[in-house]
Amino acid sequence: MQIRAYAYLLLTTLLWGGNAVAGKLAVGHISPMALNAGRWVLALCVLLGVSLPQLKTDWPVIRRHMPLLLGLGAIGYTGFNGFLYSALQYTTAVNAAIEQGGIPVLIFLLNFLLFRIAASKVQILGFIISFVGVALTAGHGDLSTLLSLKLNFGDVLMMLAVLTYAVFTIALRWKPALHWKSLMTCLACGAFLASIPLLIWEEAKGNLILPDQTGFALIVFCGLLPSLVSQTLYIAGIAIIGANRAGLFINLVPVFGTLLSIAVVGEHLAGFHILALALVLGGIALAEWGKPKQHDAV
Repeated sequence: MQIRAYAYLLLTTLLWGGNAVAGKLAVGHISPMALNAGRWVLALCVLLGVSLPQLKTDWPVIRRHMPLLLGLGAIGYTGFNGFLYSALQYTTAVNAAIEQGGIPVLIFLLNFLLFRIAASKVQILGFIISFVGVALTAGHGDLSTLLSLKLNFGDVLMMLAVLTYAVFTIALRWKPALHWKSLMTCLACGAFLASIPLLIWEEAKGNLILPDQTGFALIVFCGLLPSLVSQTLYIAGIAIIGANRAGLFINLVPVFGTLLSIAVVGEHLAGFHILALALVLGGIALAEWGKPKQHDAV
Protein backbone atom coordinates (compact mmCIF):
# COMPACT_ATOMS: atom_id res chain seq x y z
CA MET A 1 0.00 0.00 0.00
CA GLN A 2 2.78 2.46 0.89
CA ILE A 3 4.62 1.81 -2.37
CA ARG A 4 1.44 2.64 -4.25
CA ALA A 5 1.10 5.87 -2.26
CA TYR A 6 4.70 6.78 -3.08
CA ALA A 7 4.02 6.21 -6.80
CA TYR A 8 0.87 8.35 -6.64
CA LEU A 9 2.69 11.18 -4.90
CA LEU A 10 5.74 11.00 -7.17
CA LEU A 11 3.58 11.46 -10.26
CA THR A 12 1.59 14.17 -8.49
CA THR A 13 4.65 16.28 -7.78
CA LEU A 14 6.01 15.81 -11.30
CA LEU A 15 2.77 17.20 -12.72
CA TRP A 16 2.75 20.04 -10.19
CA GLY A 17 6.27 20.96 -11.24
CA GLY A 18 4.90 21.11 -14.78
CA ASN A 19 2.02 23.30 -13.56
CA ALA A 20 4.46 26.00 -12.41
CA VAL A 21 6.17 25.90 -15.80
CA ALA A 22 2.79 26.08 -17.57
CA GLY A 23 1.90 29.16 -15.56
CA LYS A 24 5.10 30.83 -16.71
CA LEU A 25 4.54 29.84 -20.34
CA ALA A 26 1.05 31.35 -20.11
CA VAL A 27 2.36 34.90 -19.69
CA GLY A 28 1.15 36.88 -22.71
CA HIS A 29 -0.97 34.00 -24.03
CA ILE A 30 -3.72 33.85 -21.40
CA SER A 31 -4.27 35.82 -18.20
CA PRO A 32 -3.97 34.09 -14.79
CA MET A 33 -7.66 33.99 -13.87
CA ALA A 34 -8.68 32.98 -17.40
CA LEU A 35 -6.27 30.04 -17.21
CA ASN A 36 -7.52 29.16 -13.74
CA ALA A 37 -11.18 29.24 -14.83
CA GLY A 38 -10.49 27.41 -18.08
CA ARG A 39 -8.68 24.52 -16.46
CA TRP A 40 -11.51 23.90 -13.99
CA VAL A 41 -14.21 24.16 -16.64
CA LEU A 42 -12.42 21.43 -18.58
CA ALA A 43 -11.75 19.27 -15.51
CA LEU A 44 -15.35 19.61 -14.32
CA CYS A 45 -16.76 18.68 -17.74
CA VAL A 46 -14.59 15.55 -17.88
CA LEU A 47 -15.53 14.58 -14.33
CA LEU A 48 -19.25 15.08 -14.94
CA GLY A 49 -18.98 12.91 -18.04
CA VAL A 50 -17.61 9.96 -16.09
CA SER A 51 -19.22 10.51 -12.69
CA LEU A 52 -22.98 11.03 -13.11
CA PRO A 53 -24.05 7.52 -11.98
CA GLN A 54 -21.72 7.73 -8.96
CA LEU A 55 -22.93 11.24 -8.13
CA LYS A 56 -26.53 9.99 -8.02
CA THR A 57 -25.51 7.20 -5.65
CA ASP A 58 -23.56 9.54 -3.38
CA TRP A 59 -26.00 12.47 -3.52
CA PRO A 60 -27.38 12.09 0.05
CA VAL A 61 -23.83 12.39 1.45
CA ILE A 62 -22.88 15.16 -0.98
CA ARG A 63 -25.95 17.21 -0.05
CA ARG A 64 -25.14 17.05 3.68
CA HIS A 65 -21.54 18.16 3.11
CA MET A 66 -21.97 20.50 0.13
CA PRO A 67 -20.61 23.71 1.80
CA LEU A 68 -17.49 21.86 2.99
CA LEU A 69 -16.83 20.23 -0.38
CA LEU A 70 -17.29 23.44 -2.36
CA GLY A 71 -15.17 25.34 0.14
CA LEU A 72 -12.33 22.84 -0.12
CA GLY A 73 -12.34 23.15 -3.89
CA ALA A 74 -12.42 26.94 -3.72
CA ILE A 75 -9.52 27.19 -1.27
CA GLY A 76 -7.27 24.35 -2.39
CA TYR A 77 -7.76 24.58 -6.13
CA THR A 78 -8.83 28.06 -7.21
CA GLY A 79 -7.15 29.82 -4.27
CA PHE A 80 -3.82 28.08 -4.75
CA ASN A 81 -3.70 28.29 -8.54
CA GLY A 82 -5.00 31.85 -8.60
CA PHE A 83 -2.10 32.94 -6.41
CA LEU A 84 0.37 30.73 -8.31
CA TYR A 85 -0.51 31.97 -11.80
CA SER A 86 -0.59 35.58 -10.60
CA ALA A 87 2.80 35.15 -8.91
CA LEU A 88 4.31 33.89 -12.14
CA GLN A 89 3.57 37.26 -13.74
CA TYR A 90 6.27 38.70 -11.46
CA THR A 91 8.64 35.92 -10.41
CA THR A 92 10.34 33.00 -12.12
CA ALA A 93 9.05 29.45 -12.43
CA VAL A 94 12.19 28.27 -10.59
CA ASN A 95 11.38 30.51 -7.62
CA ALA A 96 7.73 29.45 -7.61
CA ALA A 97 8.67 25.78 -7.68
CA ILE A 98 11.17 26.07 -4.83
CA GLU A 99 8.88 28.22 -2.68
CA GLN A 100 6.29 25.44 -2.75
CA GLY A 101 8.73 23.65 -0.47
CA GLY A 102 7.16 25.67 2.33
CA ILE A 103 3.91 23.70 2.10
CA PRO A 104 5.07 20.63 4.09
CA VAL A 105 6.50 22.86 6.83
CA LEU A 106 3.16 24.61 7.22
CA ILE A 107 1.30 21.29 7.16
CA PHE A 108 3.37 20.00 10.08
CA LEU A 109 3.04 23.32 11.94
CA LEU A 110 -0.74 23.52 11.52
CA ASN A 111 -1.18 19.85 12.43
CA PHE A 112 0.74 20.48 15.64
CA LEU A 113 -0.98 23.74 16.56
CA LEU A 114 -4.50 22.56 15.76
CA PHE A 115 -4.40 18.82 16.50
CA ARG A 116 -1.25 18.32 18.58
CA ILE A 117 0.16 15.82 16.08
CA ALA A 118 3.64 15.14 17.42
CA ALA A 119 6.84 16.53 15.93
CA SER A 120 10.24 15.49 17.27
CA LYS A 121 13.16 17.86 17.89
CA VAL A 122 14.90 16.44 14.82
CA GLN A 123 11.80 17.15 12.73
CA ILE A 124 11.65 20.73 14.00
CA LEU A 125 15.29 21.22 13.03
CA GLY A 126 14.53 19.82 9.60
CA PHE A 127 11.58 22.19 9.20
CA ILE A 128 13.75 25.18 10.12
CA ILE A 129 16.41 24.19 7.60
CA SER A 130 13.78 23.71 4.91
CA PHE A 131 12.20 27.07 5.70
CA VAL A 132 15.57 28.81 5.40
CA GLY A 133 15.83 27.35 1.89
CA VAL A 134 12.42 28.74 0.97
CA ALA A 135 13.32 32.13 2.48
CA LEU A 136 16.60 32.16 0.55
CA THR A 137 14.69 31.72 -2.69
CA ALA A 138 12.13 34.37 -1.79
CA GLY A 139 14.98 36.78 -1.04
CA HIS A 140 16.68 35.92 -4.35
CA GLY A 141 19.79 34.75 -2.55
CA ASP A 142 19.92 37.64 -0.09
CA LEU A 143 18.19 37.06 3.24
CA SER A 144 18.70 40.73 4.13
CA THR A 145 16.09 41.45 1.46
CA LEU A 146 13.52 39.81 3.71
CA LEU A 147 14.59 41.94 6.66
CA SER A 148 14.18 45.11 4.62
CA LEU A 149 10.78 43.95 3.32
CA LYS A 150 11.78 44.24 -0.33
CA LEU A 151 10.26 40.98 -1.49
CA ASN A 152 9.33 40.52 -5.12
CA PHE A 153 5.53 40.83 -5.29
CA GLY A 154 5.38 37.47 -7.05
CA ASP A 155 7.18 35.80 -4.15
CA VAL A 156 4.67 37.30 -1.70
CA LEU A 157 1.84 35.86 -3.80
CA MET A 158 3.60 32.48 -3.75
CA MET A 159 3.69 32.54 0.04
CA LEU A 160 -0.09 33.04 0.01
CA ALA A 161 -0.39 30.12 -2.42
CA VAL A 162 1.66 27.97 -0.05
CA LEU A 163 -0.59 28.93 2.87
CA THR A 164 -3.81 28.12 1.01
CA TYR A 165 -2.66 24.66 -0.06
CA ALA A 166 -1.42 23.80 3.43
CA VAL A 167 -4.83 24.77 4.83
CA PHE A 168 -6.53 22.67 2.14
CA THR A 169 -4.40 19.63 2.98
CA ILE A 170 -5.16 19.91 6.69
CA ALA A 171 -8.88 20.41 6.02
CA LEU A 172 -9.09 17.19 4.02
CA ARG A 173 -9.35 15.37 7.34
CA TRP A 174 -13.00 16.49 7.42
CA LYS A 175 -13.93 15.29 3.94
CA PRO A 176 -16.83 12.80 3.92
CA ALA A 177 -16.40 9.20 2.80
CA LEU A 178 -17.10 9.48 -0.93
CA HIS A 179 -16.06 7.66 -4.07
CA TRP A 180 -13.12 9.51 -5.65
CA LYS A 181 -15.25 10.43 -8.68
CA SER A 182 -17.84 12.17 -6.54
CA LEU A 183 -15.23 13.83 -4.34
CA MET A 184 -13.22 15.20 -7.26
CA THR A 185 -16.35 16.39 -9.08
CA CYS A 186 -17.53 18.33 -6.02
CA LEU A 187 -14.10 19.87 -5.45
CA ALA A 188 -13.79 20.82 -9.12
CA CYS A 189 -17.26 22.39 -8.96
CA GLY A 190 -16.18 24.47 -5.97
CA ALA A 191 -13.02 25.50 -7.83
CA PHE A 192 -14.99 26.52 -10.91
CA LEU A 193 -17.58 28.54 -8.96
CA ALA A 194 -14.82 30.35 -7.06
CA SER A 195 -13.00 31.14 -10.30
CA ILE A 196 -15.96 33.09 -11.77
CA PRO A 197 -15.76 36.22 -9.55
CA LEU A 198 -11.98 36.27 -9.98
CA LEU A 199 -12.41 36.17 -13.75
CA ILE A 200 -14.92 39.04 -13.57
CA TRP A 201 -12.51 41.00 -11.37
CA GLU A 202 -9.66 40.44 -13.83
CA GLU A 203 -11.80 41.68 -16.71
CA ALA A 204 -12.93 44.73 -14.71
CA LYS A 205 -9.28 45.62 -14.03
CA GLY A 206 -8.58 45.46 -17.76
CA ASN A 207 -6.15 42.56 -17.33
CA LEU A 208 -8.13 39.82 -19.06
CA ILE A 209 -6.24 38.07 -21.88
CA LEU A 210 -8.32 35.57 -23.82
CA PRO A 211 -6.41 32.43 -24.81
CA ASP A 212 -4.61 32.12 -28.11
CA GLN A 213 -3.50 28.74 -29.50
CA THR A 214 -0.82 28.39 -26.82
CA GLY A 215 -3.29 29.46 -24.15
CA PHE A 216 -5.79 26.79 -25.17
CA ALA A 217 -3.03 24.15 -25.14
CA LEU A 218 -2.12 25.19 -21.60
CA ILE A 219 -5.77 24.96 -20.51
CA VAL A 220 -5.88 21.37 -21.82
CA PHE A 221 -2.63 20.43 -20.07
CA CYS A 222 -3.53 22.07 -16.75
CA GLY A 223 -7.15 20.92 -16.85
CA LEU A 224 -6.39 17.24 -17.46
CA LEU A 225 -3.09 16.62 -15.68
CA PRO A 226 -2.32 19.01 -12.76
CA SER A 227 -6.05 19.56 -12.09
CA LEU A 228 -7.60 16.15 -12.60
CA VAL A 229 -4.93 13.46 -12.40
CA SER A 230 -2.57 14.94 -9.82
CA GLN A 231 -5.25 16.16 -7.39
CA THR A 232 -6.93 12.75 -7.45
CA LEU A 233 -3.61 11.00 -6.78
CA TYR A 234 -2.69 13.45 -4.01
CA ILE A 235 -5.93 12.81 -2.13
CA ALA A 236 -5.44 9.05 -2.61
CA GLY A 237 -1.89 9.30 -1.25
CA ILE A 238 -3.07 11.20 1.84
CA ALA A 239 -5.71 8.53 2.47
CA ILE A 240 -2.98 5.87 2.54
CA ILE A 241 -0.11 7.45 4.51
CA GLY A 242 -1.57 10.57 6.14
CA ALA A 243 -1.24 14.32 5.54
CA ASN A 244 2.13 14.85 7.23
CA ARG A 245 4.01 12.18 5.32
CA ALA A 246 2.21 12.85 2.05
CA GLY A 247 2.98 16.54 2.43
CA LEU A 248 6.69 15.77 2.48
CA PHE A 249 6.50 14.71 -1.16
CA ILE A 250 5.58 18.27 -2.12
CA ASN A 251 9.26 19.04 -1.72
CA LEU A 252 9.85 17.12 -4.92
CA VAL A 253 7.99 19.95 -6.71
CA PRO A 254 11.07 22.23 -6.46
CA VAL A 255 13.22 19.49 -7.99
CA PHE A 256 10.88 18.74 -10.89
CA GLY A 257 9.85 22.38 -11.32
CA THR A 258 13.44 23.63 -11.42
CA LEU A 259 14.55 21.00 -13.92
CA LEU A 260 11.50 21.58 -16.13
CA SER A 261 11.91 25.36 -15.93
CA ILE A 262 15.49 25.14 -17.12
CA ALA A 263 14.69 22.60 -19.84
CA VAL A 264 11.43 24.10 -21.14
CA VAL A 265 11.48 27.81 -20.30
CA GLY A 266 15.25 28.24 -20.49
CA GLU A 267 15.50 29.98 -17.12
CA HIS A 268 18.86 30.51 -15.44
CA LEU A 269 19.92 28.32 -12.53
CA ALA A 270 21.72 30.53 -10.01
CA GLY A 271 23.97 29.38 -7.20
CA PHE A 272 21.42 30.36 -4.55
CA HIS A 273 18.84 28.13 -6.28
CA ILE A 274 21.13 25.11 -5.82
CA LEU A 275 21.75 26.03 -2.18
CA ALA A 276 18.03 26.58 -1.60
CA LEU A 277 17.16 23.21 -3.14
CA ALA A 278 19.74 21.50 -0.94
CA LEU A 279 18.34 23.20 2.18
CA VAL A 280 14.70 22.47 1.33
CA LEU A 281 15.23 18.81 0.45
CA GLY A 282 17.85 18.20 3.14
CA GLY A 283 15.60 19.70 5.80
CA ILE A 284 12.65 17.55 4.79
CA ALA A 285 14.82 14.41 4.61
CA LEU A 286 15.98 15.16 8.15
CA ALA A 287 12.38 15.72 9.26
CA GLU A 288 11.28 12.39 7.74
CA TRP A 289 14.20 10.56 9.36
CA GLY A 290 13.32 12.04 12.77
CA LYS A 291 9.56 11.52 12.56
CA PRO A 292 7.71 10.06 15.56
CA LYS A 293 7.06 6.34 15.29
CA GLN A 294 3.28 6.57 15.32
CA HIS A 295 1.35 7.07 12.07
CA ASP A 296 0.15 10.62 11.65
CA ALA A 297 -3.51 11.37 11.36
CA VAL A 298 -5.04 12.51 8.11
